Amino acid sequence: MSMSANTVPGTHNALVARFNLGGSGPTVAIKDCIDIQGMQTRGGSAALADVAPASAHADVVRQLLNAGWQITAKANMHELAYGMTGINDWTGTPVNPQDAARMPGGSSSGSAAAVGAGLVDVAIGSDTGGSIRLPAACCGVIGFKPSFGRVSRAGAYPQRTTLDCVGPFARNMDLIIEAMAAIAPGFDRKQATAEQASARVKLVRTESDAAIVAAIQSAFNASGWQGESITLDGMQEAFQAGMVLINSETFAAFGHLTGQGKLGADIEKRLSAAGATTQDAIAEAERVRAMIVAHIDAALQDADALLLPTLPQLPPTLEDIRKGVSVLALSSLVRPFNLSGHPALSIPVPLAGSSLRASLQLVGRKGDDEKICALGRHLEQRLQGMQ
Repeated sequence: MSMSANTVPGTHNALVARFNLGGSGPTVAIKDCIDIQGMQTRGGSAALADVAPASAHADVVRQLLNAGWQITAKANMHELAYGMTGINDWTGTPVNPQDAARMPGGSSSGSAAAVGAGLVDVAIGSDTGGSIRLPAACCGVIGFKPSFGRVSRAGAYPQRTTLDCVGPFARNMDLIIEAMAAIAPGFDRKQATAEQASARVKLVRTESDAAIVAAIQSAFNASGWQGESITLDGMQEAFQAGMVLINSETFAAFGHLTGQGKLGADIEKRLSAAGATTQDAIAEAERVRAMIVAHIDAALQDADALLLPTLPQLPPTLEDIRKGVSVLALSSLVRPFNLSGHPALSIPVPLAGSSLRASLQLVGRKGDDEKICALGRHLEQRLQGMQ
């Protein structure tokens, strides 16, 4: 079974292939950087158009099939998972289901858009520098980056990473929990659905737009949780260090594709420059990693989670991006938690005076993925009264 590079009619570019594999459970789309046996894994790139079909399922695909899920599609993505906008001139840019004029986010753009548009129940994406949480926020759905290493990445690309995590998108927390139970061995559904009315959650102060800050505060108030506001030191340094490591690790995986005239112009330029990342820069990024892990761990010593915006502002329009508006700062609140390895859940929240939704993150202790899911489920139930 091979995959056409042409987008699938009627899916608004969210999907690059439709098929049916597995049982009669929930439907799921798989990001096109995760192997499905017999299909090409093209990573949204013309440079991989002629790659051989995968010889085996990725672990996450095999686990979903074993759990009786229906894998029905390959999801579109930002080329080589190396971008935040979701713009892809080869496979087509997925349409943002919240607002077609705005970017869908990347790199798991198709996964978020497919879930938001109701094309599938769940999608599996990957998150190296916010690539699940950022498009989830853009498209108004839930996205979960598990603790680093909690979900197997065997059969996912890039093969070697210190940042990337495979995780689910869905429109409700119960499906997120079911997906995690399928793909994360040992995941405890009972813990993930436990009552969290008396949780202690710290609200992290950020330099976000006033409307976003107000939406996050309203959601926190609705939760009924206790906890003070804090400043989390080192976020900007962690954001920059995460970019250094993304550049280094992406070049190690895909640098051999440069110079062939097959990459998008932006990817070619950025990937070529990434090859100049120095060992000194990498060593400094690792120093920052240790620092931000210590800061986050300390903040969580007497709290169940940290709460902060997913994006500091609403996503820009595709037109503005093509005119040169920078999107790099949009990942300033998500990328640090890739560097640190903590689990982070993005949930849409009402935004006063707008049909769009803002999004907040819940960040928890490493390995405490069930607690974060339980907190997300509690918050979802409380927010239903605010819609």
